[in-house]
Amino acid sequence: MSPRPPSAAVRRRRRRVRAGALLTALVAVVVGGAVAVEQLNDGEILVRERCSATVGADTFELTPVQTGNAALIAGVAVSRGLPARAASIAIATAIQESRLENIDYGDDAGPDSRGLFQQRPSQGWGTEEQVMTPLYATGAFYDALVRVPGYETLPITEAAQTVQRSAYPEAYADHEPEGRAFASALTGNSPAALDCTLREPAGSGDALAVSAAVEEVFGPLGGAVDGTRLSMDASGATGWATAQWAVANASALHITSVSYSGLAWDRADGGWTPATTAPDRLTVTVAGATP
Repeated sequence: MSPRPPSAAVRRRRRRVRAGALLTALVAVVVGGAVAVEQLNDGEILVRERCSATVGADTFELTPVQTGNAALIAGVAVSRGLPARAASIAIATAIQESRLENIDYGDDAGPDSRGLFQQRPSQGWGTEEQVMTPLYATGAFYDALVRVPGYETLPITEAAQTVQRSAYPEAYADHEPEGRAFASALTGNSPAALDCTLREPAGSGDALAVSAAVEEVFGPLGGAVDGTRLSMDASGATGWATAQWAVANASALHITSVSYSGLAWDRADGGWTPATTAPDRLTVTVAGATP
């Protein structure tokens, strides 16, 4: 026998239950930089992971993956001694070309385009494996950019288009504000301007792996590993670039705290707060193994 359809009263109660569940699943946005969360049915709080760059009155957000790639792009500019403007151009270009993700496909205009900058092996940018390597791709972009006369003073659209030769040259300008904000933070020109809201680490970290990753981008900084803590020599804007690189990569590398120049970022709370730190010393702590 077929079951009887629910009564009108039962249907109303079900609608109220569904509506209540939907409300608890909505992201809570609180003014002042508080955590955006989703309330799950069993009471668990799920953090919506994201990173933000705040420069002046403007704040822009990216995912942790996008921010990690932006940090690499900015870090390579710092290691090469390039101005922050170069990083602004490169980050804005990568946002337009790949959404700052290391994608392994192209489009109809460039079917063999790959990587952060959608560089084409058929156009001499390197092999497919090379352009899919973010460090190589970023270096190749800067190699081309520095050959553009006066690129530092050109509009981002013009500088990027000279390098990329895109079918949509005006699109780069759309990403200039966020490119400039993330570049300013990640090159260290805007101290403590980058923050990431993250879930608890999914596993333990490796301070030696963090050290190797830092050296790959910035070169040797000198320092020591003690258990879950990495201490590095750092100073000035380069120190802030490295510190904010660590925050940008906190999700991928299971970093729990970063301290530098009298301030500390803590994964559990987010934001930068005053801290007692040694002069010219950057400290990064990773998650320990779960007992």
